[in-house]
Amino acid sequence: MFRKNKLAMLVSEFLGTGVLALAVLALTHSQLNLPFFVATTAGLALTIMVVALAGISGAVFNPALTIGLWTVRKLRTLQALSYIIAQFAGAAAAWYLFVYFTKVEGVKNNGVYDARVLVGEVTGTFIFAFAIAAAVYQRVSLGLKAFMVGGGLVAGALIASLGSVGILNPAVALSLHQFAWGTYVLGPVLGAVVGFNLYNLLFVETEVAEVAEAKAEAAEAKVVKPAVKTVAAQRATAKKSTARKAPAKKAAAKK
Repeated sequence: MFRKNKLAMLVSEFLGTGVLALAVLALTHSQLNLPFFVATTAGLALTIMVVALAGISGAVFNPALTIGLWTVRKLRTLQALSYIIAQFAGAAAAWYLFVYFTKVEGVKNNGVYDARVLVGEVTGTFIFAFAIAAAVYQRVSLGLKAFMVGGGLVAGALIASLGSVGILNPAVALSLHQFAWGTYVLGPVLGAVVGFNLYNLLFVETEVAEVAEAKAEAAEAKVVKPAVKTVAAQRATAKKSTARKAPAKKAAAKK
């Protein structure tokens, strides 16, 4: 799935997560700090980074999604761990860059567990991961993949905002100082794991069976076509042979 240089892959995850976190930080500390604008901005930023970096690292940019992809064996263990480190590092760098420019510090989360927040993050990330799973397993074009990933984030964040901030990303939650284990970490991880595995369980086996059936039909067609060609060739040869013998018989009859 990922064939590029390992360092390039980690840099890709670092940059992608950093840009995503910085875009969210910029909007959440502006006058347009509304769920629709934040979700749309995050979705647009993610779409751009997917187009730019999907060919290098797969453009995950989210520790929760990384864990979800690992559970369905799309990422190896060491690769997943290195991705998570790069993603948190990118989000931390985005935070420090934001503070350098604005001199504004985020509001620290008190870490208190809230069931509504947890359910909101689980639901939103589930929708997000489900959309990504469809893009990954169906092997769509890069443009359509970017649209599905960005659109999945917008839809998931808007729905999650009914009960939470709608972050759906533990790394971005770190940059927003909303890094609460019981909500903004556990919620996205649970949503991603359920989303990827449910899609894998319900749809992937069907798709694999359909592909196998199509390949079997194609192989059967290849076997049948030469046989048809062989019969046609035999008939053509017989006709040519008959045509050649006819003049010889006429000449013999004249003699």
